[in-house]
Amino acid sequence: MDTAVAIRTLEATYKSSAEAASVESMIAKLIEKEGPYLKSKGRARDAARIGILTWRSLLIMSRDWKYFWSRLVLYMLLALSIGTIFIDIGHSLSSVVVRISAMFVFVSFLILLSVCGVPAHIDEIKIYSHEDSNRHSGTLVFLLGHFLASIPFLFLVSISSSLVFYFLIGLRNEFSFLMYFIITIFMCLLANEALMMIVAYIWLETYKCTLTLICLYVIMMLVAGYFRIRDAIPAAVWDYPLSYISFHTYAVQGLVENEYVDTSFAVGATRTIPGVQAVRGSYGISSSAGAKWMNLLVLLLMAIGYRVVLYVLLRLDVRRHVRLGRRSCWPSIHTSAAPK
Repeated sequence: MDTAVAIRTLEATYKSSAEAASVESMIAKLIEKEGPYLKSKGRARDAARIGILTWRSLLIMSRDWKYFWSRLVLYMLLALSIGTIFIDIGHSLSSVVVRISAMFVFVSFLILLSVCGVPAHIDEIKIYSHEDSNRHSGTLVFLLGHFLASIPFLFLVSISSSLVFYFLIGLRNEFSFLMYFIITIFMCLLANEALMMIVAYIWLETYKCTLTLICLYVIMMLVAGYFRIRDAIPAAVWDYPLSYISFHTYAVQGLVENEYVDTSFAVGATRTIPGVQAVRGSYGISSSAGAKWMNLLVLLLMAIGYRVVLYVLLRLDVRRHVRLGRRSCWPSIHTSAAPK
């Protein structure tokens, strides 16, 4: 007997048997009884998915030297280098300009060195793309998981480098001022992480991402009010909008206000001038005691705003639409350019 004929005979015999009818009846009962419960049980809740992604991101960050450990070492070396260069500058009126320079250099280079984390961000975006295509992870779940996982690492980097810099420079010796300094650096890095994720999503290539970020950082440094006071910066383009979208502006301004608002300097034997007046020749700050908190609030809003932009880009899958647009334009270009 032919093999194919034997297989068809066995199939027909089984389908007409009592065993097949019994199995089908059992399957029908199980579907009626456990179907809805099994379906709901097979899908994890968003909170569980966020927790799993957060834990996975924590493990990846802790094991990936490119993302965290190299940055921690570089930030500590940077803080130690700047702190030893500007050590023992004193608290006299003549030290104001030098102290502002130290804070500007610390903030600017801290952000600039963050480009070493670009490869890790590109890897995260690629992992998300694969999981999203298989419907294992949603956009909001991915962003929340990555955000929650990055908080302990960024705070550890902020507090370790800030403590080294703060005490070597000899800034105001009060706990509240120290905590403001640390939180400002943390918020600055938090906003910067979101910006890096946006650039990583746009390019998905280390060289292009690094080049783009360095160009952005240099522009932000130029318009932050250190090289030229913001009131004197040309209004078109440089002041509006560039100086207002630079997180260097708000970070340095908040740190300077934290250091010099409600202070005074002796001029001669009997005369004193407020710290704000001593600073205004070198950097533009507000005399209000609450101005530094407004700068901190702006940094927080920038950290949230950049992540909202990233959410929109991921949700709309902008890269895929751009690729499809290029592919649709490519044949038409060649067709129009072809000889008739």
